[in-house]
Amino acid sequence: MTQAPARRTATRRRHDREIVALAVPAFGALVAEPLFVMADSAIVGHLGTAQLAGLGVASALLMTAVSVFVFLAYATTAAVARRVGAGDLQAAIRQGMDGIWLALLLGVAVIAVVLPTAPALVDLFGASQTAAPYATTYLRVSSLGIPAMLVVLAATGVLRGLQDTRTPLYVAVAGFVANAVLNAGLVYGAGLGIAGSAWGTVIAQCGMAAVYLAVVVRGARRHNASLRPDAASIRASAQAGVPLLVRTLSLRAILMIATAVAARLGDADIAAHQIVLSLWSLLAFALDAIAIAGQAIIGRCLGAEDAEGAREACRRMVQWGMAVGFCLGLLVILSRPLFLSLFTSDVVVKDTALPALLVVALSQPVCGIVFVLDGVLMGAGDGPYLAGAMLVTLAVFAPVALLVPTLGGGLTTLWAAMALMMTVRMLTLWLRSRSGRWVVTGATR
Repeated sequence: MTQAPARRTATRRRHDREIVALAVPAFGALVAEPLFVMADSAIVGHLGTAQLAGLGVASALLMTAVSVFVFLAYATTAAVARRVGAGDLQAAIRQGMDGIWLALLLGVAVIAVVLPTAPALVDLFGASQTAAPYATTYLRVSSLGIPAMLVVLAATGVLRGLQDTRTPLYVAVAGFVANAVLNAGLVYGAGLGIAGSAWGTVIAQCGMAAVYLAVVVRGARRHNASLRPDAASIRASAQAGVPLLVRTLSLRAILMIATAVAARLGDADIAAHQIVLSLWSLLAFALDAIAIAGQAIIGRCLGAEDAEGAREACRRMVQWGMAVGFCLGLLVILSRPLFLSLFTSDVVVKDTALPALLVVALSQPVCGIVFVLDGVLMGAGDGPYLAGAMLVTLAVFAPVALLVPTLGGGLTTLWAAMALMMTVRMLTLWLRSRSGRWVVTGATR
């Protein structure tokens, strides 16, 4: 009678150790990414308002491009982890190389599009006449680093699939430091202005990509894995990423709709919305770290034909997601006044944001479940379902959000619609997890 509870306790502890070991470094790497933009903003901001405005527009375009291609990390993590679970490290690294080659091809294609269309893209994002030249300069130079950025995404997925989230953390921290030093030196020391900031970021990104490639190539040689591109395998990697691309674009559409609605509510509302959204995004990093652990662990379990282990890991990670979400929500409730003071001294903006932050806080346990189950299904390679579920969520959210100004609702109502969106996501993901259809074992799905 005592063996079963003891076994369950030992299993939970093993899962807890794995989750912590993978999630904590993943969180550090995730937080390091937006620090690149912050460092650039701090350095360029001293050049003038027009330069900073130009950086803001160009950075928004670049971050949109990177977020669209984040499937390179997600799909690669799941595919590599499955082969690790199956005990075939050679095939795991070969799969990872397919993702890296795909990243290079996509990066070159993006450069070919961005270089000639940079002025039009900047104009599309509404840059002023004074800021547009700086935005165009930064965008054109920074676009040269997009292949490196995408290689970093794919290679990060490879290492996560290999159950290594520490190396991405070290590379991200070193990249941030190098970026800050290079930017300061090129902007002020070499007198290159905003172009120097862009070149500093490109060099830092290329350095990060080179480190990742060195790690992957060393692993390939150790396990006799081919480094040559294989057209059929690269095409298969691209096809596997399409559903995750649909999922990501749907999520981006939701965020864009929310921002557009907030802008229609008034200046105080859009200002408060940006503050609330920044906190929501920061909280998402913490929850996404658990999701990344889920991708790696679930993929490995399924590759090892351990269906029950995958289900147990899923249950434990959902508990983690709920617990972390509850703690984050409580932290938001307690720190709301202090947090708002960091961003604004405008009383109207504070009063507008305060109740919206309460909605964000109360919805964090739901967000925790959503992020974890999202990671579980990604780790299982269940991309088509994730794409369909997100399209359903978009179809529910869009009309509700667009009715907010019409019905006289304010920012708090808009964020209630965001909470509804996360609830719909939770329901669709929970139904899938309960069905067990995601549990497909083997080295490939």
